[in-house]
Parts: sequence; structure tokens; C-alpha cells
Amino acid sequence: MADQITNYKCPACAGRLFFSAKSGMMECEFCGTKYTVQEAEEMFAEADAKATQAKSEADAKGEEWSVDAEPWREEGMKSYTCPSCGAVLVCDDNFAASSCPYCGNPTIVPGQFADMLKPDLVIPFKLEKQDALIALKKHYGKKFLLPQAFKNADHLDEVKGVYVPFWLYDGKAFGDCTYEAVKSETKRANGEEITIKEYYNAERRGTLAFEKIPADASTKMDDNLMESIEPYKYEDLKPFSKAYMTGYMADKYDVEVEDNAPRAVKRAEQTIKDALKADVKGYKTVTPKKENVNVSRGNAYYAMLPVWLLTTRYSGKQYTFAMNGQTGKMVGDLPVNKGKMWGTVVAVLAAIFGICFGLAKLSLPVSIVAAVVGSLICLLILSSSMKSVAHQRTATNYIAEGGLNVVHRSDTFVRREEERKTQGQ
Repeated sequence: MADQITNYKCPACAGRLFFSAKSGMMECEFCGTKYTVQEAEEMFAEADAKATQAKSEADAKGEEWSVDAEPWREEGMKSYTCPSCGAVLVCDDNFAASSCPYCGNPTIVPGQFADMLKPDLVIPFKLEKQDALIALKKHYGKKFLLPQAFKNADHLDEVKGVYVPFWLYDGKAFGDCTYEAVKSETKRANGEEITIKEYYNAERRGTLAFEKIPADASTKMDDNLMESIEPYKYEDLKPFSKAYMTGYMADKYDVEVEDNAPRAVKRAEQTIKDALKADVKGYKTVTPKKENVNVSRGNAYYAMLPVWLLTTRYSGKQYTFAMNGQTGKMVGDLPVNKGKMWGTVVAVLAAIFGICFGLAKLSLPVSIVAAVVGSLICLLILSSSMKSVAHQRTATNYIAEGGLNVVHRSDTFVRREEERKTQGQ
């Protein structure tokens, strides 16, 4: 049964079964009967066996089965027949599950998993489409710079629940780092300001274990967008079952496990660097001098994680928002009303200049510099308030139980410096 589409049908009324994020069960759309995923799998296995036998009989007679006799004309596409209404479904080669756009029938394509590695794990959807729409409105919030026309839009181009393929990596990081650590103290005596600095050579060596650092395995998905909706709660990880796919899209991985690993490794490397540096305590400043780290990889798991994707267009540009289908975390960069932004920046510049030059009686050059610096800070704050998508440098959420294990800790005094200057200078 490599290429045909299979439905989960209710034994009570033959209606469509779909996975409900709210109940965590398979539910019948018509009679409301509920089944556990295990029960649905058992029913599917029986139907699958019958379908396989029917296919064998059809093959023996030279008949075609489900997939069009001719390949889809567009490169990289396949077409399938919906078993419910007879419509032809056109799917990207990398899509593993879909729903019929004509009758809305939830369908799955078992064969799409058969010719590639079957997922090991899945986190089922816990939140529904309406939850995603509510979260998007909260995400808009009372953003001062959000264009009113964008906020008032009463529709989205698309809202879809997608199981995104991820590789989850276990590993262990080892770090051998040396820092210049400085203690600083300032005293005032006899009209002088005396600053005493003590320099130390701080050495730290240690290990840090990680469990299931995620890296999305689909080139269709923006890596930063997927990282920004982390973390997932792994207590909900379950052995993979096709039953969870019904009613949702599912993208098949097209980035191999070895090709994706460097992303997880870099996050682990940065995490142990940060952890070892944080272990150097009691100093004014800590500056890395040498950072030797390496990561040994452990197991890798192929998992499907739930994501709600919402897309819309504004001023000719597409905006994509993503919500973690388990936790509800929503991210997505927002458009900016540039007129309002620059108007605010200019107003801040004028206000700071007026305070510095008019009220504080500072010199003209100093007032100008203060106004420019203040307005640039304002611009940075305003711009960052509209962005929530960013590359994740670390893997702090995936540190294994026990945390950092420091195997060597040494702080050696190097030198002492004293700086004196007359107070008021």
C-alpha cells in the first residue's frame, strides 16, 4: 500500500475520524464517538491489511490503484485521488499528510513515510486553530508602531496546522577555558580618587550533557522562526503514530541528520562556554582568553513537532507567524509604521536637545551628541519591539539533569594595578 491514501473511519457511523488537539483523542466528526490513538491504530492496521490484499489482486489483473497512471506534470509533484469524494489531490513530494481541499476530508499518505525514515517520536497538537487566532491578536497587542491598516485586517491568507520534521540530538560538551578576571575597587582619600585593580588567571574545565536539542529538518521552514517558538515540553513526546496526522499537514524531512547536526552542535558549544564563564564568580569583569570546546554527539531522533502557521500579506510583503502547537508561544516579526517611528525619533531628539541645551545649559556639542545618542537608543528600542524572531545561540533548555560538571577550577593572582587621579578631574 505504498502510494494510496487511507482514511480513519468511525466504526459506529462510517464518518470521518480526526485527531482532536483539545481531547487528545480521535473523534468522529458526525456522531462524536471518541477513540484512543491506539484503538484507531488497531482499526487502521486491519483496514490496511485488507487494502494491501485488494491492491495485490488489482495488480494481478493489471489494474491501476489510487495513484494516477501518468506522473504529475510539474516536477517534484504527485497527484492522488481522494477516497471520499474522488477529487485529485496534488501534493509536494515532501508532504506526508494533507486534507482534501474540496470535501475537507482528513487524509494521510502512508507511502510518503514508507520510502524514507519513519519518525521516531511525535508531540501531538494541544492547541487548535482558534487558539492560534487568539494568540495572534495578543501578539499584535498595543504595538505603538503597528500600522492600523494591518491591525484592522479581517482575514489571513492561510492558517494551517503543520507537523514539522525535526532532528533531536543528544550530546555531551567538553570545555577547557581560560579567562582574565579582574577585581576593581575605588577609594577616595586626601582629594584623590584611587582605583585598585587585581588581575587573575581563571581556569575552568568541565562537561555538560544535552538531551534532544531540536533542529528543524525542512528547508521550507525558516530556521530562526522554528527556533523562536521553542521550547517544547518533552514530557508529551510519544511514539510516532499516523493517527496524530489526521486533520493536519505534515512535512517530510529533506535535510539529512548529518547535515543538520552542526546547528545543534554550535548551540551546545556556546552553552558550555557561557556556563563555564558564569562559574567564574566574584569579579568585576571576566574576559575569555582561551576557549577550547568540543561536542561528542549521542543519539539522534526523528520527530514531528506541532506548529500553527499563519500568513498574510501587507504592502506587497508576506508576513508569517508561527505558534507552538503545544505551548502556545507565538512569534513573528511585525510591519512598522515608518512615519510614526521616525516622527517619534525626531521628537525624542528635540526633547533631549532642549533639556540638555536649554535647561541644563550644556554646551552645544555635548547637547547635540546627547540628543543623537538618545534618539538612536529610542530607534533601537522601537525597532526591536516589533521583532520576535531570532536565531537561538544556546541550548540552555536542553541541558540534561545534573547540569554543569566542573572538573577543574583554578584562580591565580597575576598582578595589581593602582590608578590615582585628583577628584573632580
